[in-house]
Amino acid sequence: MLSFLYRVFVDSWVGRIVAGLFFLAFIGFGMGDVLLNIGTERADVAARVGNRPILVQTYQTALQTEMPQVAQSMHLADPSQIPAATREQVAQQVLGRLMLQAEIAEAADRHGLIVPDSVVRDEIFSIPAFKGRDGQFDRALFNDRLRRSGMTEGRLIELVQQEQASRVLLQPIRDGVAAPDVMVRRVFDFEAQTRTIDLVRVPFAAQDVTATPTAAQLARYQANHPWEFTVPEYRHARIVVLSADTIGQRLDITDADLHQTYEAQAQTFNQPERRSVQIVTVPTEDRARALAAQWTDGGAWASVQKNAGKDAAAVELPGIKVGDVPSADLGKQIFAAPANATQGPVRSEGGWVVFRITGISPAHFSPYDDVKQALHDKLAHDRAQALLADRVQKLQDAIAGGGLDAIPTDLAATAVSGDLDAQGLTHEGTPAPIPGSDAARQAIIARVFSQAKGANPELVQGPDGVWYAVAVDGVTPGHVQTLAEAGPKVASAWQAAARRHMADEQATAYYTQAAGQGGLGHVSPAIAGLEHSQPILPMQPAPEIPREVAALIFRLSQPGQSVMTQADDSYVVATLTAINHPDPATQKNLYDRVRAGLGQSMGDDIEMSYGAALEGIVKPKPNNGAIQAVMAEVTGQQKAGAAQ
Repeated sequence: MLSFLYRVFVDSWVGRIVAGLFFLAFIGFGMGDVLLNIGTERADVAARVGNRPILVQTYQTALQTEMPQVAQSMHLADPSQIPAATREQVAQQVLGRLMLQAEIAEAADRHGLIVPDSVVRDEIFSIPAFKGRDGQFDRALFNDRLRRSGMTEGRLIELVQQEQASRVLLQPIRDGVAAPDVMVRRVFDFEAQTRTIDLVRVPFAAQDVTATPTAAQLARYQANHPWEFTVPEYRHARIVVLSADTIGQRLDITDADLHQTYEAQAQTFNQPERRSVQIVTVPTEDRARALAAQWTDGGAWASVQKNAGKDAAAVELPGIKVGDVPSADLGKQIFAAPANATQGPVRSEGGWVVFRITGISPAHFSPYDDVKQALHDKLAHDRAQALLADRVQKLQDAIAGGGLDAIPTDLAATAVSGDLDAQGLTHEGTPAPIPGSDAARQAIIARVFSQAKGANPELVQGPDGVWYAVAVDGVTPGHVQTLAEAGPKVASAWQAAARRHMADEQATAYYTQAAGQGGLGHVSPAIAGLEHSQPILPMQPAPEIPREVAALIFRLSQPGQSVMTQADDSYVVATLTAINHPDPATQKNLYDRVRAGLGQSMGDDIEMSYGAALEGIVKPKPNNGAIQAVMAEVTGQQKAGAAQ
């Protein structure tokens, strides 16, 4: 069964959490809660493949498990920093993998793969969770674990049979993939090579423009750049906004209320330490010692999983608390161990354990004074939410009866008025003081510029629970400013353009000299301000090197070549001075990681191609509403149309 979790699931994102749940259940006594919780969600289906459902909980858990690893690979401190587009891409890939796993199981059934009873028996007997202290299968322990999990013996046998049948289809796909040596070497050479450069920066602001533009020059500049001197259309609008926030701002929340809420949510403000751990359980101490000796580097996890053996459990458990580990002794050791160091062997109820801490989130305590304002805002919002529907009705009646001049003050609606452009800016260039979230503000501004002048106001529901009404009573058309109107703005723009042109000329001269003389370092006389970089990597360029330059440098084929580009408010000229090609023998861990990564990627591609072929036979039936809800939560975005 653990082999099934490794072969079919552990190599995929979703499998890490599934295998983790089984692992925690098997080494301790929490198996019942895990499996019962999984079983109670069957009505909540994200997709169906044949007769097999993909549960929303399974999908969401897989995403939440994968995001920290994606953040780590992007060198981000927290998954919340992952761009929304990347999070959505990961969400789509995880769903595809879940569907592929279901399709493979369906294919195994369709091909009529029959697993002998002896194979099923041997597989179940090899599961460490069902072995007694003597290392042999314990029928009483087996019955007890099944009873507490709510799983029948027949269901377990069915799962093992499915695993064995799926393995026949899937294992040759994964095990038969090997990245060619020439490919491994090329990718390794790109990732591990370092380059050094010479560069010179020519800032725009450093250029000294002594000439004074003539009236004719200013007029020509203004005529050639009309978009720089365009006054936008302004509309004078009166706006009324009603939301839980506007109501909450006028509610009286006492200190007693806040203290009571703080005490009720004490667990939220007192976060225990959490750790991410990679952990392997094997039946014997000798095998555990051998794995510990092999596991000398954080990058060796893939080979550790592969070499752990058929009867081992090798899983990653991100962000666990000490109480999440069913074995109290093992939990103490995990939370006492240093990060990035292999620990063990350690004896546990399920066998011998070797583990490695890959991340530590320290315990955090938030005093009452630090969260008082946030508690106040949340409590006021919650209470206001209960009042909102009634007040919306009263506001609608008031607007229908007398417009925006007949709104009772006790409704806690907020009224603002003034001129604004289509970007929501005032004449001074500051945002108009429209209450609400960015989405609500954008909806209100769009309403101001789509509603006819003098039209009767209507109460409209906008994003984030905001209700608003708009009256437009003045429109000032946009126009291109004359030279007299633009005045000093044209002169300032002319000066900025002149400085940029001078910087361009100077940088171009440096580039031409560098191209003709073999690099910036060979230009005579020597260039003032020439910088010599430290070795830089393609995947981790030095922070002092502009990213625009780093991107171009790794496109050059040989030292002595130069590039020129703009970076922020400067032109930069750079010369590639050296390329260092590393020896794989001196960086064996990196070379092995590249080989393993390419093999994994090629296996994924072949597996997905196989899955695409299976889709022609077993058509997945996604539940788009459930999928979009999960994606919206993961990406931090609202579902399309949810705010309408």
